[in-house]
Parts: sequence; structure tokens; C-alpha cells
Amino acid sequence: MAKRGIATGTLLASMFIAFPAVGQSAAASAPVDLSARLKQVESSPQQMEAMLRAGKRVAAFCANCHGDGGNSVKPDVPNLAGQNAYYLLAQLREFSGSQRKTTEFKKRLVNAMSNDEKVGMVVFYAGQAVIVKPAADPALARKGEELYAKACVECHEKDGRGTKQFSRIAGQQTVYLTTTLKGYRDNSGARMDGDMVKNIKPMKDADINALVAYVSSMK
Repeated sequence: MAKRGIATGTLLASMFIAFPAVGQSAAASAPVDLSARLKQVESSPQQMEAMLRAGKRVAAFCANCHGDGGNSVKPDVPNLAGQNAYYLLAQLREFSGSQRKTTEFKKRLVNAMSNDEKVGMVVFYAGQAVIVKPAADPALARKGEELYAKACVECHEKDGRGTKQFSRIAGQQTVYLTTTLKGYRDNSGARMDGDMVKNIKPMKDADINALVAYVSSMK
């Protein structure tokens, strides 16, 4: 336990030491439309290759919580692997402002990134494969599949991979999903969305458990 604490402390210290260098890059970057920049990168194999390399370096700062390659090792921390790049960019905008509650550390990290570091990070995570675990209770997951078809498929798509506007939830961490859904239902989460609240509000804990069992096992 002591060794783990030392390792974590060393990693966090190295992150803060690295902030000035990253921040200098951000300060030197002119404001740009990040979605337009991402679209430009997607149309150029050379730029995409460079962005993936840069994104992998930036993602190292996030690995302590979100895992190597974006597959979280903590059930209450979301996977970023396989997430939609445009959706991730939107989340970075919210973290850098005041639209979404987050830790001061995460806000500082996002604000320290340059425009291209942000774009690089999202294309890196979007290209990573999600490690999906099979449902521990197949019967519960089948019940969740029925609930998903009624409450979730319109926005998150049949395969759970979402769109540019809506997150990929397929293969997401179970505790994170449960906490998020209950937050919408009970009006206690870090953010609110009218459609999510409307769809989740009628669900009991057993319904949410079934939904999570299905969604977390989707590939």
C-alpha cells in the first residue's frame, strides 16, 4: 500500500511539474474552432499520425485515473477508449469552463493544453479499443436490453456507440454508469439533461441495475 501511494504521488507531482511547458504551448496557440481542426485532421493521414503521437503523450497525464489507452481500472471512473472524438471535445470545453463540475486538477490540466494537444488526445482515445467484460448476470442484462430499447436507443444508437453529440456508453464502467444514471434520476449528478432525466426518472434501482448490466456488456 505504501509503495502504491509513493508511486501515485510521484506521478501527480510530475504532472504538475509538466504544466508550465504545456501551458506555454497553449498560450502560443491562437483560438481556433476545435471541431473544425479535428475535421481537418481527419482528412489528412499525415496530420492524423502526428496527432495520434501527440495525443498519446498527453493521455499519459490521464492514465492514473482513466487507465492506459483509456480503459479505466477504476469502476467509478469512465472509460475514454472508443469514445466519440467530437463528443470528447465538447466535454473538454465544459471542463475548461463552468458548465460541468470537475476537480480543480482536471480543470487545470485541460486549461493547460494547447488546441492541438486537445485534438490529439481525443483522436488518440477515439482510436483505442474498449475492453468489454461479459455480463455477470445474463438474465439481468436481457432485462436491461428491453429497457435500453425503450429509453436509450434514440440518442445512443442501437449499438451504444452514440454520435458526435451523444456519448458512447457501450462497454462503460458499471459503477460510473450506475452513479451517473442515479444522478439524473435523483437530480444529484454533476450535470443535468432534460431527455436523460425524463427517461431515467421512472426507473427503480433494479431497473438501473439491469440497464447497467446490459450497457456495460455491449461491444
